[in-house]
Amino acid sequence: MSELPILDVSAFRSNPAADDAANFVTELRDACHGPGFAYVVGHGIDPELERNLWSESRAFFELDEAERRSLAIENSAAFRGYTILGDERTQGISDWRDQLDLGAEQLAPAADALPAWLRLRGPNQWPPSQPTMKPAVLAWMAAMDVLSLTMLRALAVGLGQPMHHFDAGFIPESDVHLKIIRYPAQQAGSDTGQGVGLHHDSGLLSFILQDDVGGLQVQLEDGMVDAHPMPGAYIMNLGEMFQSATSGYLRATPHRVQSPPPGTTRHSIAYFVNPRFETVFEPLQLPSDLAAKAPGNADHGIVDDRVHPLFGDNNLKIRLRAHPDVAARHYADVIDPTL
Repeated sequence: MSELPILDVSAFRSNPAADDAANFVTELRDACHGPGFAYVVGHGIDPELERNLWSESRAFFELDEAERRSLAIENSAAFRGYTILGDERTQGISDWRDQLDLGAEQLAPAADALPAWLRLRGPNQWPPSQPTMKPAVLAWMAAMDVLSLTMLRALAVGLGQPMHHFDAGFIPESDVHLKIIRYPAQQAGSDTGQGVGLHHDSGLLSFILQDDVGGLQVQLEDGMVDAHPMPGAYIMNLGEMFQSATSGYLRATPHRVQSPPPGTTRHSIAYFVNPRFETVFEPLQLPSDLAAKAPGNADHGIVDDRVHPLFGDNNLKIRLRAHPDVAARHYADVIDPTL
């Protein structure tokens, strides 16, 4: 496979019971079982919301560095805020990107709240000189919430579950996570090529909106495949919790971002579809024909020892590894040196 599949969700959005919707469900399941990555079109996201989001994203990175640094992610136990170039790590190596991490607007718990994953909730940090950013970002996130639930319902049907099987983790609210990212070109002589190192996503689904520069690469059986930008499409991939819950039938595919060529800058927006942190993601009982294609054990109960079934535990584990500065400041009382 040299190209990722293209999935048109419009029929399922219009009428989940229609024949065309059933065809989409099969195509979605096959894509999630196979490459684990796909382009999603027919999603219904208002292009004006995307234009506003891109405008605010680029405006943010044009702010004075001092203002961006004032929103340092280290300020937030919820891992919300700005990360300077090289401060986030993948596989222990610095990623050459800077970014603003955001989530649902929430009240912060006590600083020593237990379980510790409760501290992952809190308010966002917004740039004071950019008052239009907050409404633009939150409006787009609300539209993405609708798309996310639509895709989860279609995937539930494809896996032989009731259509609303995953709803409880997302209604009335969830703990989604958003990254607004810039990838500058690296300087000659110090170029590692790593915008983001090879990794799996940790949750359920991820959606990526990218500009026209490119650089996202997906590791398939025949090697690395470029996920070329496609106007009007989102790139969707699966995380480790879905792979674990289906004994490997669904695939959390490794991927990376290569730094852009000299003289260019790549921008992207990554939306991570996470249920509420209280959600325990139980192994799914797959239909026999799907279970036969799962590489895990026969009773589908296998859980990768790297993946905690309680979503809050799993999410916190990943965040602590990626941001040791936040871990040291806000989680010193609970850091497990074996994580």
